[in-house]
Amino acid sequence: MNVSLVLTVIGDDRPGLVEQLATAISRHHGNWLESSMSNLSGKFAGIVCVSVADEHLVALEAALAALPGLRVSAEVSRPPAAPAATRRLKLSLVGHDRIGIVREVSQVLARHAINVEDLSTHTASGPMSAGILFHATAELTASPALDVRQLTGDLEQLSNDLMVDITLDEAIRA
Repeated sequence: MNVSLVLTVIGDDRPGLVEQLATAISRHHGNWLESSMSNLSGKFAGIVCVSVADEHLVALEAALAALPGLRVSAEVSRPPAAPAATRRLKLSLVGHDRIGIVREVSQVLARHAINVEDLSTHTASGPMSAGILFHATAELTASPALDVRQLTGDLEQLSNDLMVDITLDEAIRA
C-alpha cells in the first residue's frame, strides 16, 4: 500500500539541491507528486508531497535525513475518509507593509472556521511611492453554511483598520 509522505526541506541555497532531493526520492521508489519551493532570504525552502510504498518508506526517510546540506522533515499523511462538501474562496490583499497583517487576517478567517489551503505572500516596492507593499493571495475552504456576508463585513472592517485592499471571491464549488 502507498502512503503520502509530506516533506519540508531547508538548506543554504545552491545549484543542485532539487536534483539531490529528486534523486534520493526516485532511488527509493518514491513518486514526486506536488511541491512548492522558493529561495527565501538565501535559504532554499520547500514542501514536497511524495507517494511511496510502505516497504520503501523507512529507507526513503533515512536517505532524506542523510542528504548533505539539507534538513528534511518527513510526515506520513493518510487521506481522510471522505471529503466533506466545502465552499471554495479566494482572498487577495494588497497594502502598505507592516507587522501583523497576516495575523489579523488569519484571526478573522479562524473566527469563521475557514481553512487556509494555500497562502502566497510577497513584498514589493509601490509603483507610485517609495513605500513597500505587502501582497497576499489565499485559497480557502469553508463549510457550506458559511455566512459570506458576515465574513465580507469583517474583512471590510479589517481592511479599513489596516488600510489595505482585500478582495474575496467565491470560486467554483468543489
